[in-house]
Amino acid sequence: MPSDSRLDQVLHSCIAVAPKNPRPIIVVGAGGIVHDAHLPAYRLANFPVAAIVDLDGEKAAHLARQFGVPIVGSSLEEARRNAPQDSVFDIAVPAGSILKILPELPDGAAVLIQKPMGNNLAEAKQILTLCRSKGLVAAINFQLRWAPVMHAARCITTAGLLGELHDMEVQVRVFMPWELWSFLATSPRLEILYHSIHYIDLVRSWFGNPQRVLAKTVRNPQTPNLAATKSSIIMDYGDWKRVFIVTNHGHTFQESQHSFVQWEGAEGSLHAVMGVNLDYPTGKPDTLRYAKRGGGWRTLPTHGNWFPEAFAGSMGSLQSFVTGASDNLPTRVEDAIDTMRVVEAAYISSERDGVALEDLKP
Repeated sequence: MPSDSRLDQVLHSCIAVAPKNPRPIIVVGAGGIVHDAHLPAYRLANFPVAAIVDLDGEKAAHLARQFGVPIVGSSLEEARRNAPQDSVFDIAVPAGSILKILPELPDGAAVLIQKPMGNNLAEAKQILTLCRSKGLVAAINFQLRWAPVMHAARCITTAGLLGELHDMEVQVRVFMPWELWSFLATSPRLEILYHSIHYIDLVRSWFGNPQRVLAKTVRNPQTPNLAATKSSIIMDYGDWKRVFIVTNHGHTFQESQHSFVQWEGAEGSLHAVMGVNLDYPTGKPDTLRYAKRGGGWRTLPTHGNWFPEAFAGSMGSLQSFVTGASDNLPTRVEDAIDTMRVVEAAYISSERDGVALEDLKP
């Protein structure tokens, strides 16, 4: 079993490498996620933001003043004309608008696209085809992979301190103020597509693609006008790995709320709290605990949260790739399409799967 000194050594060397010469960024979209996460993260990481574009010019101008962005407007063409030619595009718009914006980008451009990769798998395939035809260096903003607690957990598992990994679970029981996103009011798909997709992608980053997906997503009687906001998802990796995601976004009883990812291996376990879900969007601190087999839990030192620090990780990953500092782009569209395949499988399973007791009459 690993000693505490070995764990300390791994944590000490677990440093996310930032790109040395990041390119300027053109942000497309000026919604809440840009205000709460994208721009604060880029400020912390010293990523230069050259322009903000939004159909609501006043909203874009407000953000530009707040974060000191020099170019602002409602026209992407104008931003392209005035911003540096090697700018990286950061598209932060609802899923249904992605296919409208991508054709406006210059061929060969680098672009980070806010999740989800379209409203469904059919749109995701169109996005993939369009990115390929234009030669875009494109990635999807599955930023949870880069949350500080997730990065530390990755370093620990990669170092073998958990032993052979055989169990991963995600549990979220919180109250989510869905009204913050007006476009979700009429969305036929909600919880899995816009929230659990993060956890599906996170699981894939550890285990790869599952063999099967079993799921059920249901509506909440407290929010009758919304699509399903509670889900149970099993990702099947064979006979000795248990992986599941369970969420309830209508739980108003604060003392019993929780939001965590837990891993278990032959030699140890990790427990990561995702604090942003516990009081969204203000959030509470993320934490990471470790226990080796036969020992007690130890809280590990981590710095920063999913919001906003992880957003510097996803943009930094793209920046490192396009500047030649890295030859790996983990959430490239060619990989993200598989996350969308799992999402689609979950919705199909929810509609069709299960065994009716009526079919098992004695």
